[in-house]
Amino acid sequence: MTGVTLNRVVKRYGDVQVIHGVDLDIQDGEFCVFVGPSGCGKSTLLRMVAGLEETSDGTIRIGARDVTKADPAERGVAMVFQTYALYPHMTVAENMGFGLKMTGHPKAEIDSKVREASRILKLDEYLARKPKALSGGQRQRVAIGRAIVRGPEVFLFDEPLSNLDAELRVEMRVEIARLHREIGATMIYVTHDQVEAMTLADKIVVLRSGRVEQVGAPLDLYHDPDNKFVAGFIGSPAMNFVQGTTGTDGMVESKGLGSPVKLTMRLPQAGAPVTLGLRPQHLSLANGDTHVVEVTEALGGVSYIHVSAPSGEKLVVESREDPKVRLGEKVGIAFDPANVMAFDAKDERRLR
Repeated sequence: MTGVTLNRVVKRYGDVQVIHGVDLDIQDGEFCVFVGPSGCGKSTLLRMVAGLEETSDGTIRIGARDVTKADPAERGVAMVFQTYALYPHMTVAENMGFGLKMTGHPKAEIDSKVREASRILKLDEYLARKPKALSGGQRQRVAIGRAIVRGPEVFLFDEPLSNLDAELRVEMRVEIARLHREIGATMIYVTHDQVEAMTLADKIVVLRSGRVEQVGAPLDLYHDPDNKFVAGFIGSPAMNFVQGTTGTDGMVESKGLGSPVKLTMRLPQAGAPVTLGLRPQHLSLANGDTHVVEVTEALGGVSYIHVSAPSGEKLVVESREDPKVRLGEKVGIAFDPANVMAFDAKDERRLR
């Protein structure tokens, strides 16, 4: 197995540039997830690694090889798409071994590799079935098995779980994580679902408008985001943001929080606008009448209470107990100032 290196990678369509000088180093055996909103360039970047999109500038290396101009078949990668792309007239075993058959591999070798892939993916009892006799999750496992049989240096996944229902998505996340542990291959995975990114990745690459916002381990991005975009994108429910105005001695006035808060990070001069961020689990309901309960989501072990501040700003409060509040009721909120993050109101960078 081997790693992948991107150096100043650029993609243009005519005069429109969609990938802006991306630098990235993915280590041998690492599970790297590209995550970001629709249109951020994550699938385009993956297709550039695969050779399905030309690279306008920069270099892409797989291991020691410069593959920037290489054909897809010469790159040593296998791609699993959102759609299963299985041949309906072939059995599972034939679908999985078709790539090796087309390249002239001996039947015995193909059969051996198909059996090994089916063992890893628990597909042994389905090898003689046609795709129409399989569930969505089973079809996606066959598509992954087809990639395993090819023995690539790098696996590429382009939103492979998007067509599955919620329960199957969870099951397949577990399957893919187990697959990575078992075969130890370098994997690059694209998703817009930050929960998938958090649960699967060794390394997350957060993209916005064709640029890398931050790279790091899942919990590093969660606890230590570089900017407001990453702070708001990583975490579910999303971080609460309210506006504030700096005062003296680290004090910040915020109608969204209902009271002034004293912060320890370096802040702009007094009178400057800042954005404050608090995750839902760092807020709790308290005595008071500063906020109005608008919606309560009771999910069993946890409840999310949506409240409206005097400023009109909306916040979500997480509660592990029955909150016992009514819609329209006035409440206060409490928090530890140590959990408050502050961001520059103009460029959204984290203030530290």
